[in-house]
Amino acid sequence: MINGKNPPDVGIQLPESKMGIDAVTDGSSGPLVRNVNGKAQVMQVVLRALCLVTSVTALSLMVTAEQASTITVLGFNIPLHSKWSFSRSFEYLVGISAAVALHLILQLLISGSRLVRGSPTISSRNHGWLIFAGDQVFALALMSAGSSASSVSSLNHTGIRHTALPNFCKPLHHFCDRVSASIVFTFFSCFLLAILVVLDVLWLSSKH
Repeated sequence: MINGKNPPDVGIQLPESKMGIDAVTDGSSGPLVRNVNGKAQVMQVVLRALCLVTSVTALSLMVTAEQASTITVLGFNIPLHSKWSFSRSFEYLVGISAAVALHLILQLLISGSRLVRGSPTISSRNHGWLIFAGDQVFALALMSAGSSASSVSSLNHTGIRHTALPNFCKPLHHFCDRVSASIVFTFFSCFLLAILVVLDVLWLSSKH
């Protein structure tokens, strides 16, 4: 302070400091936001690819579940032939798994091509709602298919109480093991789609 007055250079320091802060802020926030969005998009693509692998695995295990053997009931040897297509629940699981795989392949082709071009994987809010609806419907369908197949698989393992009908999985262990593994992968696919549904909701909420 000189003679009760501020030095003349004080008046020009504040704008310079403010400009410096703005420059730092503008220079760092834009790339940071783009980097975060890019990581979220890559994570969605990775999750879809992983879900595709688990869905195809569940489908492959189920359609190859087949075995022939014999079983003894009341002293009689009865030939058995077990195949996934003999159960409506197993057919339902195969159909849903195939539909989910097609849905994921389509989404991966769209997302992958847009990532290669450097564009956002979700082009618009309407596109986001469409993906959200598809992911949610197929997640619920996988849960339904897995639950239906689990009830049949459980019956094969335990048999029917108070009857002479035995545990079918003792002579047909190969068939039952493949069915059980298919059901596990089906529920895992459902879990991955549920995560994708949450990510879809977060993306839609950020676009308000």
